[in-house]
Amino acid sequence: MNRHVLALLLRPAPEQNSVLALPVVAFGVVTTLVLTVIGGAQSFWGWTDPEAPIYQALAAIALVLLVVPLMSLGGAAARLSARRRDERLSTLRLLGVSPAGVTVATVTESVLVAAAGALAGVVGHVALSPLIGLIPFRGEALGFGAVVLPPAQIAVVLAGVLVLASASAVVGLRRVVISPLGVRTRATTTNVHWIRALIAAGTIAIAVVLIKVFPSIGGLVTTIVVLAGLFGAALAVLNVVGPWVLKVSASRQLRRAEQPERLLAARVVLDSPKAAWRQVGGIAMASFMAVFAGTGVALMNVMTGSEAAEADIALATDIRTGLVITLIGSFLMVAASVGVNQASDVLDQRELHRSLHHLGMPLETVDRARRRAIMSPLLITAIGSALVAAVLVIPLLGIALITAPLSLLTIAAVVGVGIGIVWATTWATRPLLRGAFQTA
Repeated sequence: MNRHVLALLLRPAPEQNSVLALPVVAFGVVTTLVLTVIGGAQSFWGWTDPEAPIYQALAAIALVLLVVPLMSLGGAAARLSARRRDERLSTLRLLGVSPAGVTVATVTESVLVAAAGALAGVVGHVALSPLIGLIPFRGEALGFGAVVLPPAQIAVVLAGVLVLASASAVVGLRRVVISPLGVRTRATTTNVHWIRALIAAGTIAIAVVLIKVFPSIGGLVTTIVVLAGLFGAALAVLNVVGPWVLKVSASRQLRRAEQPERLLAARVVLDSPKAAWRQVGGIAMASFMAVFAGTGVALMNVMTGSEAAEADIALATDIRTGLVITLIGSFLMVAASVGVNQASDVLDQRELHRSLHHLGMPLETVDRARRRAIMSPLLITAIGSALVAAVLVIPLLGIALITAPLSLLTIAAVVGVGIGIVWATTWATRPLLRGAFQTA
């Protein structure tokens, strides 16, 4: 095919420039947060005094609790506007372009978009590092030099972002290469099998046993590595079982739906449970984090009792600082994940919204259905994630810390803030939906 025709088909339409900007913003946010989180954690690994292992253990756990959700957010960024890209690439396949040509085109586009966002993320990391360096631990600020990553480590993170974008593009191409006509007619379906629940249950059961047994038989460093890995595996499992849970819940809601918006909301979730999970996956991570924050607050309350030593009080103060930093990072992740995914979803379903408008459905009904498709799974997601985290924490710290009033209050506050962020983003993306109706 003539290369000028190829370039024309790959060029985004003017109205899709905003769609193209979304993954750039997402990759920028992801890169900034990943670099900043890793930079903050690395500052603890240079300490060699007797108390250093405690700080390093807490830093490793916080790193896993933040980086694993950020990797999920990075995957979502790589999939942004996939439908638009798939439709353009399926056109090329129908016009006779070889699978290799389509692969080169889409990987190149994905890498360029990811590179633009990642470079912006490096600038964001450098800009944030002086502020992060002001955070005090052990009575003094960490310092800019301790939290900013050296060029070699920044290059490794950038390479990881580009590899993630390339891999996601190649995986997404499978259905385009196999069935381009199915993509054009939107005939492909998303299926989530109940086997996901079995995988999740087995993983969590193994994690509980290891958390219960390993601290008594392993060394300190090994125990830190194992615990961090187990918490990361549990977070990853939430992404595996989450779409299946939403599918089951939406199926029940569909049978009981008596209003148009309830029916439409259930159908939206069932149409793509994975996409629906990406809308609320951020709150799952925040809820998981909330249990650790609550038990940490309760533990600090015990450590700073009336007979506490000065060293214990100083350690509790530093733990409190670490918890605040981790929670702020969690909320930033939730806001970025939910906001970008919602905006992308509205733009990606523009044709559906136009069709509903032509059928006579008012904007208010579609907007209520869209918000219900997001808010309805939140309660299940928040409670389920918190229960998973509690199951993992109980063998380590006991049930008394989790059920302490201060712990429960902290958990409720963190989950409440996370749900509030999701609710706010549903209103913030309403103008995009209105724009789709106005251009119908």
